[in-house]
Amino acid sequence: MADGGRRQRRAFIGSFTAAGGPGVVTAAVDPDSGALTALGADGTLPDPSYLALAPGGEMLYAVSETAPGTVAAYRVAGDRTEPAGRPVPVDGDGPTHLALHAGHVLTANYGSGSVSAVPVRSDGTLARGASGVLRHTGSGPHTQRQQAPHAHQVRSDPSGRWAVSVDLGTDSVRVCALADGALTVHREIALRPGSGPRHLAFHPDGAHAYVVNELAPTVTVCRWDAAEGVLRPLTEVRLLAGPAAGDAYPSGIVVSPDGRFVWTATRGEDVVSVLAVEGDALRLLATVSCGGRWPRDIALSEGLLYVANERSGDVTWFTTDPGTGLPARAGSLPVAAASCVVLG
Repeated sequence: MADGGRRQRRAFIGSFTAAGGPGVVTAAVDPDSGALTALGADGTLPDPSYLALAPGGEMLYAVSETAPGTVAAYRVAGDRTEPAGRPVPVDGDGPTHLALHAGHVLTANYGSGSVSAVPVRSDGTLARGASGVLRHTGSGPHTQRQQAPHAHQVRSDPSGRWAVSVDLGTDSVRVCALADGALTVHREIALRPGSGPRHLAFHPDGAHAYVVNELAPTVTVCRWDAAEGVLRPLTEVRLLAGPAAGDAYPSGIVVSPDGRFVWTATRGEDVVSVLAVEGDALRLLATVSCGGRWPRDIALSEGLLYVANERSGDVTWFTTDPGTGLPARAGSLPVAAASCVVLG
C-alpha cells in the first residue's frame, strides 16, 4: 500500500523492441499527481506492442507483434513483471491487440486478418496454443491498406456476452460468440467503405459505441444492443477542425467514466481530439498537441489522459478539465518506441 493506506498503482507500457524499445516497462503512478516513474523493463518478448491487465492486477498479458505472432503472460511482482511460462503461438501473424474474455485471451491478428482464442488456466498462465481461430474475409477500396482483412482490435462488450472485433481491411465490425473455445460470427456490421475502422470504445451507458476510423479520420457513432448483439451505425464525425496538413491516422479512443466526453489520438497531426457526447451524436470541441510524435495509443485513469508517443519515444500525461474535457499537459516519461499504456 502507498503512504496513508492508499493502494500502490502501477502502469505498464508496451514498446517495439525492433525499433529500440525496452519491451514491457513497469512504472509507478504517483497517487497524487498521476506522474509516472519507470521501475524496470522486461525485454524478453519481441515487440510487445499491446498489453492487457487482468482484473485484480496480478497478471499481465502481451502480444508479440511478429510473424508468426505469439501472446505471453506475466506475473506482476511488486516493481517488476516476471514471465509466467513461455510465449504461446496464436496461429496468426502480427497480433496488434488483445483482451480477456470468458476465460480466454483473445488476440486480433492484423497480418493474417484473424482473431485467436487462447485459454487461460486457473493460475493465470496460458494454455499451450489457441483453442480456436476465426479468420475474417473481405477487402475494402483502399488499394494499399485494404486488399485483405486486417483485424486490428478485439474486446468484450460491457455485458461480457459478446466479443467484438474491428477490422480495418474489411470496413466492418464483427460481433462474435465464444463457445467451447471457438469463436463464431453472430453479426458483421458494415461501416463506410474506405473508412478503415481501427478501435472501438463503449459508452458507460452500455447503449452506445464509438469506432475510430484510421483511414478517414473520423469516429462512427453507433447504437449498441447487448441483448441482440447488434451494432447500428448512426453518424460519422470528423476528428479535425479542417483539412489535414499531411498524414492523419487516428489510433486510440477512450470515453470518460461520466459519459460526457470522448478523446481520440491522431498520428501525423499528432493531436488529441476532444469531443462532447450529445445523445446519439458527438461534437468536436477542440484538438490539442499530444505532447510528442505519432501517438499510437491513449488511456484514461482517474481523470488523467496518458498518451504513448511512438516516434518521439515517450509517454505524456494530461489532466482533464471535468467541465470542458480539455487536456492540459502535466508531464512525460521517456520510453523508446512506446506503443501502449495500461494502468492498474
